[in-house]
Amino acid sequence: MKKLLGLVFLMFLLGFTTNFTSTKSHVKPSMEGTWELLHRYHYDGVNVSDTIKNTNGYRQVKIYSKGKVMWTRYSPDDRNEWYGYGTYSNTENTLNERLEYGSKSIMKIIDTLQVFKFELHLEKNYYSQITLDSQGHPTFSENYKRID
Repeated sequence: MKKLLGLVFLMFLLGFTTNFTSTKSHVKPSMEGTWELLHRYHYDGVNVSDTIKNTNGYRQVKIYSKGKVMWTRYSPDDRNEWYGYGTYSNTENTLNERLEYGSKSIMKIIDTLQVFKFELHLEKNYYSQITLDSQGHPTFSENYKRID
């Protein structure tokens, strides 16, 4: 009988303490997947000063897979093609992209050895890549939602 009561007490204690433990997953969110641009922010050096929404069919998508990134933009108001391909790496707070090649219009802008460095705010289904000025203040961000 003592063993049975001890077992019941132990099960009760285990059940009781389980209610106080976190049910949040400790798995870190991943960049792996397909992301679509929601909107962009301009900053006043500290706070968001303006939000630029996608209009007139504008779409921008990024795909991250096994250290590679593919980026594409479609704007019906722009006759140029916009896409690029390269590598990426990230830590908990930073995102680095190095585009290796892209459309004619993007190759005019980028140096294939240039690394684009961003502050990263990553959640499971949302991320922001934030451009910082030379003093480390935010100037601009692109804000994405996971679509796969």
